[in-house]
Amino acid sequence: MKLSKLDNLKEYYVFIWLIIVSFLGIIIFTIYSSNKSEQNIKVSSSLENIYLQKTISEITHNLKPRFTYFEYSSKPGDNFQVIVEKLNINNKEKNKILSSIKKEKTLKVLRINQKFLFKLDNLSPDKVTEFKIETDKKNEILFTRTSKNETFNSKVIKKNFKKKLVYKETLISTSLYNNALQIGISPNIIIEFARLYGFQIDFQRDIWKNDSFQIIYEEFVNEDKKIVDTGNIIFANLNLQNMDYQLYKYEYDKDKIDYFDENGKSVKKTLMKTPINGARLSSSYGKRKHPILGYTKMHLGTDFAAPKGTPIMASGDGKVTKAGWCGGGGNCVKIKHNTTYQTVYAHMSKFGRGIKKGARVKQGQIIGYVGSTGLSTGPHLHYEVIENGKKINSQKLKLPSGKILKGDERKKFEVNKIKIDVLKSNLISRLN
Repeated sequence: MKLSKLDNLKEYYVFIWLIIVSFLGIIIFTIYSSNKSEQNIKVSSSLENIYLQKTISEITHNLKPRFTYFEYSSKPGDNFQVIVEKLNINNKEKNKILSSIKKEKTLKVLRINQKFLFKLDNLSPDKVTEFKIETDKKNEILFTRTSKNETFNSKVIKKNFKKKLVYKETLISTSLYNNALQIGISPNIIIEFARLYGFQIDFQRDIWKNDSFQIIYEEFVNEDKKIVDTGNIIFANLNLQNMDYQLYKYEYDKDKIDYFDENGKSVKKTLMKTPINGARLSSSYGKRKHPILGYTKMHLGTDFAAPKGTPIMASGDGKVTKAGWCGGGGNCVKIKHNTTYQTVYAHMSKFGRGIKKGARVKQGQIIGYVGSTGLSTGPHLHYEVIENGKKINSQKLKLPSGKILKGDERKKFEVNKIKIDVLKSNLISRLN
């Protein structure tokens, strides 16, 4: 009986305790809900504050990138210092960049449209993290800041291009230059083609309608399959009145490349027969009535009529002894090739890049462009060849041939020639 009353008493206390706990829970929940409601009201009220809204907006939307990039393409009259001065950095940093550029041999000359990219760190004002300079269409130099932060390391980066071999052929119906352009051959390749054949072919008198040519040359294509540059001519054939003039590219010694005919004879001579492509012989060497002065006098050169702006090539390796005004000759260039020969190019509209007194030029290099400066009735090139101090007829000049391959050299050339002939056959079969 006593045990039963004790049990009832325990149940009573448990029941009371549960009621108290529940009551306390209700009170705590009510207070929490009230406080949260007040907090929401304060937050809501704060968000209506225009200054707080502006701060939040700036934090979330006005974030600056870590790095800033400055891109630039060089223009006429630029030099490296002019370009670096465009950067918003201190002079000490500019001097570091210029010092790094000067150490690179491939950056001795600044070309027009050469591309620059500078990467600046916004966490460290006045600091360039790295920069790139394009050296040509296939390569660029990357300069990266060293760990010591004082100088830049450099390395050459080859762009992701693919080299492919291209075969083209066509009949010559108007001019070699125009017909080559019509089938998509780059002007660079056409000029090189003309340079190679300029040693033995007179483009004004030797080429006739329905003559033809074949050519294999290199093209460089980017990831978008766009042609970004051209390379070497591998093979060429000029068919004139059913006679073939074939040329094969051959490396006869380390880094020594030349073009040879099918008999292993180099086509290179001291001077090219014609220093211009696509021109018409308008006045030959000899006596003539001067078109402006009106009297008969000796014409001591050869005139080639061509459209204004047509490139003029150096007919041989040599040193420029004059690049300037020559009176009646207008803008002219004089080149000394060796102790025997000099050449003169007159009436130019403008000079080629880097052509000035003392400059060294290579055979086939563009030295100027056709014009009508000085005593001239229309755009043309007046071309002179001087042999041992005497002006001679350039069209009758006979010059010794270049290198002739013999012995083991000739055997290696024959193997190389067979490989090129097989390559030509394969490229032609792909077109059919």
